[in-house]
Amino acid sequence: MDDANGTTVTEFILLGFSYLGAYQGVLFWGVLFVYLVTLLGNSLIIILTLLDPALSTPMYFFLRHLSMVEILYTTTIVPRMLTDLLFSHPVMSPGSCFTQMYFFALFGIAECFLLTAMAYDRYAAICQPLHYAMLMNQQICVGMVGASYLMGIITGTTHSIFIFTLPYHGTNIIHHFLCDILPVLRLANGDTFWGEVGNLAVTLLFIMTPFALILFSYVRILITILGVASAHGRQKVFSTCSSHLLVVTLFFGTGTIIYMRPNANATQDRDQIISLFYTVVTPMFNPFIYTLRNKEVMGAMRRKITKHL
Repeated sequence: MDDANGTTVTEFILLGFSYLGAYQGVLFWGVLFVYLVTLLGNSLIIILTLLDPALSTPMYFFLRHLSMVEILYTTTIVPRMLTDLLFSHPVMSPGSCFTQMYFFALFGIAECFLLTAMAYDRYAAICQPLHYAMLMNQQICVGMVGASYLMGIITGTTHSIFIFTLPYHGTNIIHHFLCDILPVLRLANGDTFWGEVGNLAVTLLFIMTPFALILFSYVRILITILGVASAHGRQKVFSTCSSHLLVVTLFFGTGTIIYMRPNANATQDRDQIISLFYTVVTPMFNPFIYTLRNKEVMGAMRRKITKHL
């Protein structure tokens, strides 16, 4: 983090939502409420899938890990964000910025691959029902989850180290509420061409590739659904996939807007609003989508409530 003259950047200033002025207090309470609901909802899914034998299938195994990643993903961002909303000039050390960027990338990429694993599970269950037990045995499920975390670790490590080996001097103001890759990269001095190329490569390989695999799985599922004779059968099959497809649309849709749009079209305030949606708001929606639209989860919840009452 040294420049040619030896001057070291010792801190970053995150502007965040400072332009809101006094309304930052309103945003603070709104984000806090969303965060608490996210923790409660995802924790409930983890507990239900661990305790209820009816939720011991591969689909709920993946859902449990998705909820764990959602909790860790938001915890990487929100507590620091809430602290910064209370101060007019929030400051973050390079080490803290690196750590946040690393875990943000790790859990974000892990979620991409977990959603892909869940799509493959639905494909195997609907399109290959006779081979489902073999295609989705315990060893394969554990391997897919482990690969998801491994992809996140590799991406977070290589990308964060590369970004923080670039020279930084002069301005240290980050126009964002977190140390994301692109806002920090914009502060680097010298040629950032390879940094931008690396960001695009990661986006294509670890975000767009899983998204393409998910779309391919659902195309095959759609073809299978159309081949089901009865309308009731089609509705039953579609109901098992609609929740996951809605989550995929929310997560990948907002992420693609941020990371695939050319810098020339980037607006920093608009980027923050979109980032706020997919980093804070979307994880809150997931538990509601998977519980209110899922009869098995609602049934498990009723059984647990009845048992304890």
